[in-house]
Amino acid sequence: MPNCRPRRWPGAGGGRFAVVDPATGEAFDDSPDQRPDELDGVVGRAEEAWRGWRADPAARAAALLAAADAVESAAPGLAPLLTREQGKPLAESYAELARTAARLRYFARAAPGPRPIRDGRPVHSEIRWRPLGPVAAIVPWNFPLQLASAKFAPALAAGNTVVLKPSPFTPLATRLLVSVVSAALPEDVLTTVTGREPLGARLASHPGIRHVTFTGSVPTGRAVAEGAAASLARVTLELGGNDAAILLDDVDVERIAERLFWAAFRNCGQVCMAVKRVYAPARLHSRVVEALAHYAKSVVVGAGLNPDTRLGPVNNAPQLARIEHCTAQAVSDGARAVCGGHRLDRPGYFFAPTILTGVPPSSAVVTEEQFGPVLPVLPYGHLDEAVEAANSTRFGLGGSVWGTDLDRAEAVAGRLECGTAWINHHAELSLAQPFAGIKESGVGVAGGPWGLYGNLRPFVVHRPLEG
Repeated sequence: MPNCRPRRWPGAGGGRFAVVDPATGEAFDDSPDQRPDELDGVVGRAEEAWRGWRADPAARAAALLAAADAVESAAPGLAPLLTREQGKPLAESYAELARTAARLRYFARAAPGPRPIRDGRPVHSEIRWRPLGPVAAIVPWNFPLQLASAKFAPALAAGNTVVLKPSPFTPLATRLLVSVVSAALPEDVLTTVTGREPLGARLASHPGIRHVTFTGSVPTGRAVAEGAAASLARVTLELGGNDAAILLDDVDVERIAERLFWAAFRNCGQVCMAVKRVYAPARLHSRVVEALAHYAKSVVVGAGLNPDTRLGPVNNAPQLARIEHCTAQAVSDGARAVCGGHRLDRPGYFFAPTILTGVPPSSAVVTEEQFGPVLPVLPYGHLDEAVEAANSTRFGLGGSVWGTDLDRAEAVAGRLECGTAWINHHAELSLAQPFAGIKESGVGVAGGPWGLYGNLRPFVVHRPLEG
């Protein structure tokens, strides 16, 4: 089994840890391994910076707009570094940076103003909004920059300061992004800490943190919530999903196959809201499998810096081992890999794009989030069976329905137990929409005005109309 920890290499000792290129499996740089006892100073400085940052909304908006411009200017240096440590194709790294800049601009213009309360009483009542204080943002490795900005942009726009902790698998581009954004902000308004556990746990439970926003696994999310509860800090948790795609019996298989494939395999399947299960009518099942397998067999898999690459490696050794295990278990349970089903015989963390058929509904590749380039396609006889199967999971992040009759598809989408449902596409989000899951997919709301208000508290002032 591949080594499940970042490997140390010459120059990575003395409070540093190695960062591995997933396309080679070899360390190429290192990052500070900060001690948990350093957090007191970092959070204390964030508290001090908050006093000035919260006071001037116009200055905040101008600073965030300047930061967006700086991110775009820095993209030629940031994108290759992101690809080197995360693995995704370079074009996708540039897209992640464009999304980061766009999010900064969106929230720079989104700060709410006072709102009167009109309830018929002879007083003037007004709701104003106040920031919470220092925010801890803990970010995973699949979209390290985009998810970082999804946390720090609304928090900063609301007048909070942010201490950001990236995954130890992808610290380098995040550190560079923070340095670029911070150059447009007052000192200590946005800082980053890098290191291995228990750094994240200590940050989430630090008494100076007033809001913890976390994206990651359910077990870690529970631990984050428990740590934040000690100081009654607010929590926002996005904990992944097991999104289902239901194909209706009027679906045009050939027309939607490419979109469906990329809805499952973009970023090597390492997307919380990717399609992770497909339910196809029994009479169309073999055609769906064949169409998806065509793309899986023909897609170019390789290093993200190669301009021909469409699908990069799995990000890290532990995740590759998990994908290998769940795929092998599915085959042991009776599934068949129509294509793929194995890691590629080359350096790095590459796994062949895999389409599975004949998968028992109880197999872990169906019931859990595989988070990799593996997709089970399951047949159904009656539509009610497909809806019930789609909803029979402890997750509830997203789902989609695919068909020609859009009214019928929308009616089926309305039966899905999830936070977002798409019709004839999947995993496309607007900056202006709320993003939230149900069940074990999370707590709280990100995105749009809802994400901004999650970083604010109401303050009500009552004033008599006459003295």
